[in-house]
Amino acid sequence: MSYIAFPDIAPEIFTISFGDFAFSLRWYALAYIVGLILGWRLVAGVMKRPALWGGTVPMAPGKAEDLLTWIILGVIVGGRLGFVLFYQPGYYLANPAEIVKVWQGGMAFHGGFLGVVVAAWVWAGRNGVPRLALADALALAAPAGLLFGRLANFINAELWGRPTDMPWGVAFPGAGQECAGVVGICARHPSQLYEAVLEGLLLGAVLLWGVYRRGWLMRPGRVLGVFLAGYGAARFVVEFFREADAQFITPDNPGGAVLLGMQMGQVLSLPMIALGLWFVLRAR
Repeated sequence: MSYIAFPDIAPEIFTISFGDFAFSLRWYALAYIVGLILGWRLVAGVMKRPALWGGTVPMAPGKAEDLLTWIILGVIVGGRLGFVLFYQPGYYLANPAEIVKVWQGGMAFHGGFLGVVVAAWVWAGRNGVPRLALADALALAAPAGLLFGRLANFINAELWGRPTDMPWGVAFPGAGQECAGVVGICARHPSQLYEAVLEGLLLGAVLLWGVYRRGWLMRPGRVLGVFLAGYGAARFVVEFFREADAQFITPDNPGGAVLLGMQMGQVLSLPMIALGLWFVLRAR
């Protein structure tokens, strides 16, 4: 079986030690930082272009910095609680002290998305900003974070795909090399890269084209709708190539399905697709 050897990339970019204390900057943390900064600049950028909104921007560009703080809290709190509630509720109910240990990993996009929704809703109300217009701006910024986040997943050799004999299959280290019925090294779909391309590059390019070439911001909710439907569809498709979540795999359910043969990621994506289509139709 042909495969691509996983690149030897350490999860830490660098480590600084001060006696007994050590600080490490990890690729995953850098992905969050870069994604949030790019998103912040995109939001501030469209707020400087009244023509994109039909004449009047929904908020002053300088407010984007204050909004960023709220978004960071929404991503971290929502992403962590989403992972706890959607993927491992039993474990965290038995070990509640583990919930706050976000540095050990365990974040869910759908939870982070809900966290951002709540944070942006409250912030918009406090600052008198039209909520749907703000949602459009945040949807435009989201693919940048998704792109870098999925690249970090690949570097961390996590959330890999199902076994494959395709020539671009990757032999991930550790448990990723163990596949039932496969003798020797097992290559897997680099599903993290599939998501980076679909959810990050492709979806981001579509939204930028729609905003800067087609005037989508003039129709409140359209950018948000395309993002929701686009992300949901991309995630639903990639789940066919992504390894099932270990906590849902049992001897009686080796495929890890949670509802009607679907993975948890697919189940959570269906409401996003439906809601996105509703926003698109409403904007028309």
